[in-house]
Amino acid sequence: MALLVIASCQLMVVLDITIVNIALPDIQRSLDFSTTSLSWVVNAYTLTFGGLLLLGGRAGDILGRRRVFVFGVLLFVLASLLGGFAQSEAQLLGARALQGVGGAIASPTSLALISTTFPEGPERNRAFGVFAAVSAGGGAIGLLAGGMLVEWLNWRWVLFVNVPIGLLIALAAPRWIKESERHPGHFDVTGALTSTAGMVLLVYGFIRAAQDGWRDPLTLASFAGAVVLLTLFVLVERRSRQPITPLHMFADRNRAGTYGIMLCLAAAIFGMFFFLTLFVQNVLDFSPLLAGVAFLPVSAVIAVGAGLASRFLPVYGPKPFMVLGAVLAAGGLAWLTLTDVHSTYAGSVLGPMLVFSLGMGMEFVSLTLMALSDVPTRETGAASGLLNAMQQVGGSLGLSILVTMFGTASGNEAKRQIPAFLAQATPVERLRFSRTGELPPPWADEVLTAGISAAFVMAAVFTLLAAVIAVLVIQVRPSDLERLKGDAPGPLPGA
Repeated sequence: MALLVIASCQLMVVLDITIVNIALPDIQRSLDFSTTSLSWVVNAYTLTFGGLLLLGGRAGDILGRRRVFVFGVLLFVLASLLGGFAQSEAQLLGARALQGVGGAIASPTSLALISTTFPEGPERNRAFGVFAAVSAGGGAIGLLAGGMLVEWLNWRWVLFVNVPIGLLIALAAPRWIKESERHPGHFDVTGALTSTAGMVLLVYGFIRAAQDGWRDPLTLASFAGAVVLLTLFVLVERRSRQPITPLHMFADRNRAGTYGIMLCLAAAIFGMFFFLTLFVQNVLDFSPLLAGVAFLPVSAVIAVGAGLASRFLPVYGPKPFMVLGAVLAAGGLAWLTLTDVHSTYAGSVLGPMLVFSLGMGMEFVSLTLMALSDVPTRETGAASGLLNAMQQVGGSLGLSILVTMFGTASGNEAKRQIPAFLAQATPVERLRFSRTGELPPPWADEVLTAGISAAFVMAAVFTLLAAVIAVLVIQVRPSDLERLKGDAPGPLPGA
């Protein structure tokens, strides 16, 4: 029951990143968003969620993880309710930002609660397997749920649906989850402010670059500000007696390698969902509901991969699953580069998507275990917050690079398609093109698929880089296998 409560919270937080995507056209019409400002419905959540994860993890260490967990869930519920009733752009964006705050408090605390609730060994391995499957598959579930809610009710229910779920989690947590030990200390306010502001600027810079280019003045200013603030953050943490992020975590090569792998894989999984959603709706003409159903196998296969990894981790250790998972994900993405306007879902999308998902299931459970291995109990919140932060930053960074690749390739393809279109277009079609600059199908489909294929090439490179890091950096010691089997003699030092 404790695992059900924790996993339900993680599912609610993770799927909210994608559940809104399918509702965006309806939100735009309802609240009169411009196309540019509409992107902030997603960005407002991502920025606050990614920027405050470290602070959320530290809060659980100091104030008690169950207490902070319940507070984060209730804040998420309140923000969801306010967003569902929003009558203007500002109200909805404010609610989405507040949702991100609640998610940043609840998510790292829920991961840390697994470490303190389940004893090290097979039981914790299974718990991490469930948590990893939920984390990795939540995006696909969000797309399905969003399609159902928009098609059967209206866009407001993609927010309202969080209210009953969150209230049930908040009511069940005190009964089924034990409060963790509170570790005396204080909040590293300067470190929290510099890290949060620096990460927000970094994530915003990547999102801005995807929309307005890498030479945009505000993009460059965001990156410059992020460098200054994050440099200051490192200096502050080195001198702080109780840092929000103990920098010695990065001295462990396994943990540092795990964070690097997460950066690469998050870029790939964010890109896979983003571009395949465009492909199935714009090229294959799937409805929102059918598009959501199309991604449902992702969650099932991720769960299979996570289950296999959690079962055999005590025998082989996490490194083989890190390498194999990244290679499978790269293979699936390389297969997706072959899609074109004549592709079908069953013949060209489903197979590579399943291969990718199997690899990701193996990866997430292995990464989660490695990130929290040998971490003292008082620092599990910070360690889990860092892992989640790497996922958000990696996703934003990677997606911006993939979108840049997409824009370059689709622009080059458009130059080739425009003469063919003009040679066959009617006077009305030429007039419409001169006004909008947008090609109609089937020329537009050619442009879109060319860009998507190029983006998947770069996504495959990201996953291969993750495999290289796993091979060269990760080292599994006999003591690690003993802990995975539950045979480790006594608690970890400092726990």
